[in-house]
Amino acid sequence: MTTYQREVWVDAPFEDVWRFYSTIDGLEALTPEWMHLRVEGIRGPDGDPEPDVLETGTEVRLSLRPFGVGLRQRWTSEITRRKERDGSALFRDEMRDGPFPEWRHTHQFYDGDGRTLVRDRVKYRLPALGTAGSPLAKVGFEPMFRYRHRKTKELLER
Repeated sequence: MTTYQREVWVDAPFEDVWRFYSTIDGLEALTPEWMHLRVEGIRGPDGDPEPDVLETGTEVRLSLRPFGVGLRQRWTSEITRRKERDGSALFRDEMRDGPFPEWRHTHQFYDGDGRTLVRDRVKYRLPALGTAGSPLAKVGFEPMFRYRHRKTKELLER
């Protein structure tokens, strides 16, 4: 699998950033409009259709239509790990059904004395192209994650 990683310092308290990213509202706010995201359904680990927090075992069904072109792409992810300890936290979502044969996105957060380091790390495999297509994926990932990090700063910084 190939890895893509990007990080940004956010001038906001760790607790605020962690709380924001831990919700479906955070996902919606951080997805660029050109992705035409639709949350089709969400189910918490206890079956709750509207969980407050994306806990381990939560399933999220999405559809995307990048740039409004082509058919909507269906995407089902599951939160497979969530961990919080003094000054750091993470959660991981793994694609269960969608356009990539493999996709694991780890969201990491570190307290930095009133600021927060946000790190996105995606391990993925492209359909058919394998690692030969990795540069193409990076070209697609970079604008999306640059947007996510810029939007995080815009929404959460003091």
